[in-house]
Amino acid sequence: MDLVTIAKLTKTRGLRGELVGDVLTDFPERFEGLEDVTAVLPDGKRRELKIERFWFQKGRIVLKFNGLDTIELAEPLRGAGICVSESDTVDLKDDEFFDWQLEDATVETVHGAHIGKVKEIMRTGGTDILVIQGESKEYLIPFAEKICVEVDIDNKLIKIDPPDGLLEF
Repeated sequence: MDLVTIAKLTKTRGLRGELVGDVLTDFPERFEGLEDVTAVLPDGKRRELKIERFWFQKGRIVLKFNGLDTIELAEPLRGAGICVSESDTVDLKDDEFFDWQLEDATVETVHGAHIGKVKEIMRTGGTDILVIQGESKEYLIPFAEKICVEVDIDNKLIKIDPPDGLLEF
């Protein structure tokens, strides 16, 4: 089963087994009604958990899981990713994509020239930027419809039509 990380647990909180985490989803409302999640521990082991309750505090999420009622029981989850199955992700519009769908995608021009692979997506507040790892350098490509003219998620391929000068720096 493919998993998508929606939060990363960073520390325990209080004495009742609550954990604080960074929200890694653009849809924090998805926690409403969410019960079953998978914790992926730093060592790669998985643990199925049930969310007892949650709330947001200072831009982060506080999670309380069933059966974890002390700080000692919660502590081993520090650093874990809280995940849902890929089939439980939020439905996106046709022209929207999850970061994990774009990462490692091959990028080439509309004429077939290989540019590299998507290493990360930078959030700028405006148009997102794809960081492409080429053979000898990185390229920063705006993730805009006029430039990224075809996004084929199934084949992990992005075709770009770069304006003059974009690939030269």
